[in-house]
Amino acid sequence: MEMYRFGMTLADQPPAAALVFQTLLVQGPLTRAEVGRRTGLSPGAVTKVANPLLADGWIAELGRPAEAAERASGRPAVPIAVRAERARFVGVKVTGDELIGVLADLTARPLVTGRAALRSRDVGTVVLAIARLVAGLRADAGAERDGDVHSIGVTISGDVDGQTGIVQYSPFLDWRRVPLARLVEDATGTPTVIENDVRALTVAEQWFGAGVGLSSFALVTVGAGIGCGISIGGRVVSGAHGVSGEVGHLPVGGTDRVCTCGNTGCVEALASSHAITEQAREAAGDPALTMAGAARLAHGGHREVRAVFTRAGHAMGLALATVANLIGPERIIISGEGVSSYDLYEDQIRSTFATRAFGAAADCDLLVRPLPFEEWARGGAAVAAQRLFAPPK
Repeated sequence: MEMYRFGMTLADQPPAAALVFQTLLVQGPLTRAEVGRRTGLSPGAVTKVANPLLADGWIAELGRPAEAAERASGRPAVPIAVRAERARFVGVKVTGDELIGVLADLTARPLVTGRAALRSRDVGTVVLAIARLVAGLRADAGAERDGDVHSIGVTISGDVDGQTGIVQYSPFLDWRRVPLARLVEDATGTPTVIENDVRALTVAEQWFGAGVGLSSFALVTVGAGIGCGISIGGRVVSGAHGVSGEVGHLPVGGTDRVCTCGNTGCVEALASSHAITEQAREAAGDPALTMAGAARLAHGGHREVRAVFTRAGHAMGLALATVANLIGPERIIISGEGVSSYDLYEDQIRSTFATRAFGAAADCDLLVRPLPFEEWARGGAAVAAQRLFAPPK
């Protein structure tokens, strides 16, 4: 495969170049005229910024112009598109007991995937495991040579500051102020960025998933925690200090259970997988009950366990209504491992949402979208690719 050195840095180009590149990445292939219509740039401006991208191999012309189009306009109506093979990226999703990795092209299309168990949550052990996983992915993809992987994107739950590369706090790993980007970069010899896992998944959905073409949307994930990514006007909100969309820590009351953040009354204290399992154990009088077992009991008509899911659905409905009321998104995507039991509390979620969403906010589309952890890792690759032309400010 033809490989390029990463000579031209897209982030150093004029804003119009980044706009053209991102438009082609998400919506291409497009003719120059169509790029101009979608970006608001003049034909001359499109040509001016497209020529360097063509010369350096970031985009390419597809086919030959139709003769009729040439006669009609005097200009070749040649579609242009991003060259997916121009750069490769590795995305890694870190969970409490496993790493999930993908090596992807410039469009975040996975080329190879891999998983690795974590023997320990110690920072050094996790960094070493990431480095080994990255090396394995590169070998599987034939990308062992220097330069064949442009950068790495590592995603992790919690308070993650992508600008500084520091995990400020990850409750599931019990990490505080870990300079993860620097540590992984030192261990792999490859530029590394980090991001909150839900925000990274939101980037992937914005570019290539259920958020494509939407002016605004939110992604709410249900699982070990309750997370939320927010996209407004084509940008995923990261927050001034790296914290945003923490709907899991909205205070909804109704419980004295202590949340992972140390407070009580949070959505996460009622509706996370761990919280549901613990409450179901109490309701069933079975300390060994699993989440799957709780779902079976609820499906079987166990009234007290079913009530646990109903309370969780009410808390989730309040959270979704709050998101809708605050930002008025076109769509809220609901994902995460917790959606495997979504049918048990969907009716309550939608009922509470309809009651608490204000006015037209209740018209927001709620879309359930199960996504495997490989898609979360793909989000890391998408974040790494995004930094080519949209570095953190």
